[in-house]
Amino acid sequence: MLISGLTVMTAMAGMFLTGDQIFESFGVATILVVAIAMLGSLTVLPALLSRLGDGVGRGRVPLVSRLRRDDGDGRIWGAVIDRVLRRPLLSAVLAGGFLLLLAVPAIQLKMAQAGPDTFPKSLAVVKTYDRMQGAFPGRAMAASVVVQAPNVKSPQMQSSISRLEQRALASGRMYRPFTVDVNQAGTVANITVPIEGKGSDAGSNASLGLLRKEIVPETVGALPGTEAGVTGFTAQWKDSKDDVKASLPPVVAFVLLFAFVLMLVAFRSLVIAAKAIVLNLLSVGAAYGVLVLVFQHGVGKNVFGFTSTAGIDPVVPLLLFVILFGLSMDYHVFLLSRIREAVQRGASTDEAVAQGIKSTAGVVTSAALVMVAVFAVFIALSMLFFKQFGVGLAAAILIDATIVRGVLLPASMKLLGDWNWYLPSWLEWLPNLGVSEADAPPETSSSSVSA
Repeated sequence: MLISGLTVMTAMAGMFLTGDQIFESFGVATILVVAIAMLGSLTVLPALLSRLGDGVGRGRVPLVSRLRRDDGDGRIWGAVIDRVLRRPLLSAVLAGGFLLLLAVPAIQLKMAQAGPDTFPKSLAVVKTYDRMQGAFPGRAMAASVVVQAPNVKSPQMQSSISRLEQRALASGRMYRPFTVDVNQAGTVANITVPIEGKGSDAGSNASLGLLRKEIVPETVGALPGTEAGVTGFTAQWKDSKDDVKASLPPVVAFVLLFAFVLMLVAFRSLVIAAKAIVLNLLSVGAAYGVLVLVFQHGVGKNVFGFTSTAGIDPVVPLLLFVILFGLSMDYHVFLLSRIREAVQRGASTDEAVAQGIKSTAGVVTSAALVMVAVFAVFIALSMLFFKQFGVGLAAAILIDATIVRGVLLPASMKLLGDWNWYLPSWLEWLPNLGVSEADAPPETSSSSVSA
């Protein structure tokens, strides 16, 4: 419970590295929820179960009990696991190949902010927007060039503003009317420049780049003692996208490193820790691939109710990674704990894998189905961001709870055998959490393997 909760909290803590207040607040809220859930599971839940006693098993749902064998294992997953363990290499190759195939489209993942054209045309606000565009044709989006100088009303500054307007019009990407607003002190001027595009498309980004790199520095930004910058709708979207893209690598590195360390300490095995990272990355990669197939290639867009295939919202990949990694590691720790307990009771690794996964696969799948149903609600919302978020999470959790935990994990553990518990001699100092020396699993050191 502690390791599982700490793993989820570690994944969510990665959002602190983004430097964005929204992500940071999301991380704080999620960590608090997990911490409270852990506290309740270690205090209230045991007390409640103790109070209920044998009555905790009453009120069983009709027909559901038939899905379980007399020994408590699920019938469906029991049959699947038996076949996987009989042909572990074939199962691992087929499952791993399928996930890699799903992950291949992720190479084409393109981040793009959703514009007004991505909303359903049936929405009242979209109908109003379209009527406004029809009544007032032209460029709706405008960039704001903000200039700070000792005197923005000086002849030199007015001449520079005129040159900015001429250069902007000559580019063919910017249009009239230009407006200039000056504060009472005459030290700040806000110049609105209508630009090409719809605010977040390639045309708008090209216009923004031209303003920032050439026109502004060579006109109003060239005067001594002057500071000039470009802001506005397009600038905000472009800068936020760049910030998310820049923060993604450190967040991924942080989560992977600390998840590896937690798994290593919890199970005292380099193989278990490394394999957990690989399996979770496969789940995340497959989720990204599904996002690209659906929201860039348009697979099933009529079913999900959207039209734009410009790209994936920049926030979605980061949120998906931390949430999926936390949830996936939670499942992983739960399954491996049952396997380790069986090994501690004297079962071989092969027997422990069969017992541990058969007895927990049904619980993991049921929990996953609940979360898939919850996240699927996002797909019904109008905003493209929520649809992407819902499809990515629902697909990834379903894949992780079935293909990864039900096929790849048991197949890989069967193939590795006692190598699953490999721990180099130089890491023997790691604490043996909650396990006595006599009950410890058969950790395979480098010397015993070589022998």
